[in-house]
Amino acid sequence: MTADQDPALLQRWNATLLAARSGREGPDPTPYGRNLLSRWAEPQRRYHTVDHLRAVLDRIDELTDQGGEGGELELVRLAAWFHDAVYRPDRSENEERSAVLAERALTEAGLTPHEVAEVARLVRLTVSHDPDPGDLNGETLCDADLAILATAPDTYRGYTEAIREEYAFVPEEAFREGRAAVLRQLLALPRLFHTPYGAAAWEEKARENMERELKELAAPPA
Repeated sequence: MTADQDPALLQRWNATLLAARSGREGPDPTPYGRNLLSRWAEPQRRYHTVDHLRAVLDRIDELTDQGGEGGELELVRLAAWFHDAVYRPDRSENEERSAVLAERALTEAGLTPHEVAEVARLVRLTVSHDPDPGDLNGETLCDADLAILATAPDTYRGYTEAIREEYAFVPEEAFREGRAAVLRQLLALPRLFHTPYGAAAWEEKARENMERELKELAAPPA
């Protein structure tokens, strides 16, 4: 999907960047948004698509509406736009490359050094999804990014199938081992969700989904 096909999402980008600049002068936000949307529409993506971007932005709004957690919400939203802007399933440095892209683009787009550094920090935090206590920005972004784990079973299965498609180049046994390791790492966290609303609304369902997927991964392939 291109920016022309999703003008509403492009408008969300424009509004977020302008709000983050707080009236300061800067270049037209639109070319930056178009570039990001073209990245999110790359053909190698099956889960990490424009739909995922939109879902994360919607969950940030939901967390804000439900909890009023505070933090620098426009910077959190910008981090959502950049957090998977660079995504190659066969590479391990996607978050770092996405953070570097954010640093370069947002500096040019008129944000202050503090604002740029915070967005980049948040993007890098999506490697672990384990923000420090009191990190309101990090808690909001990480909860929004992981909210897919707490969806209904059919939606969750669609998510796992899309992830498998992104890693179609990986043999089945190796994929199962790698995916199980990711799930065990997440399940070992004391909390998957760090905002009060996320913990209350999403934690139990997410763990149920992930435990079920772990059992399926351990079963012999059909």
